[in-house]
Amino acid sequence: MVPMIETKLLRMPKIGLGTWPMKGAECQAAVESAIAMGYRSIDTAEMYGNEAEVGAGIAASGIARDELFVTTKVWHDKLTKDGIAGAIAASLGKLKLDHVDLFHIHWPNAAMDLNEALGGLEAARSAGQARAVGVCNFPPKLFRRAIEAGVAPIACLQVEHHVYLDQTPLKAIAREHGIAFTCYSPTTKNAVAEDPVIRGIAQKHGATPVQIALAWLLRQDGVAAIPKAAGAMNQGANLGALSIELDEADVAAIDALPKKRRLVSPAFAPDWANG
Repeated sequence: MVPMIETKLLRMPKIGLGTWPMKGAECQAAVESAIAMGYRSIDTAEMYGNEAEVGAGIAASGIARDELFVTTKVWHDKLTKDGIAGAIAASLGKLKLDHVDLFHIHWPNAAMDLNEALGGLEAARSAGQARAVGVCNFPPKLFRRAIEAGVAPIACLQVEHHVYLDQTPLKAIAREHGIAFTCYSPTTKNAVAEDPVIRGIAQKHGATPVQIALAWLLRQDGVAAIPKAAGAMNQGANLGALSIELDEADVAAIDALPKKRRLVSPAFAPDWANG
């Protein structure tokens, strides 16, 4: 049984299936496999180009809709009232669902009107198209502005976070406001496989380096992870990270690793330090 994060605004599994960059039959099969294995959180986005396959996988699973937590996102070129309204309608059409559990702004846009963008999220929530709304890839100052604007009840922040990237300022803001925190790229795109510190801890626990990286994140309050895994073997291994109990020495060793390695920073990314 996957443990849950519970806040005033949502109830979300601690671990879910990330679907970027899977497409087509591979994506549908991965969703079906993950749900059969016990995953109940599936993360997709308009930009991924796989919402139809995610929806097909959900439909084929036979699992009741209210047992699943489905997340999708609107791309940064549609952050107007009408753009967001069109995006959520299109996403629901592809997913063949009448609502998602969480609807995010995927990336901020330097030219966006923040209040209008947040108003678009709130309109989707108020219309029942999304049970909760949130933001992705917002740096600390912008994240705080979005919360304090009071336009939409921000339920979750999704950002890159792993053993090589510190996100303490963002986690502190999220905890201050009772907001869930989701990590993408939590397994460092397998960079941990070559890390002697992580490898040593993995050997000690009879685990893989990826499982150790996930265990370090999942032990944190209010933090969820959405590792991408196409095959059943990796999906099962990722779930296995939930049962790994790191000791104080393990955590200290991982905490001491350099924490400035960002794996995802496209040209349109915000100013991470000052945004």
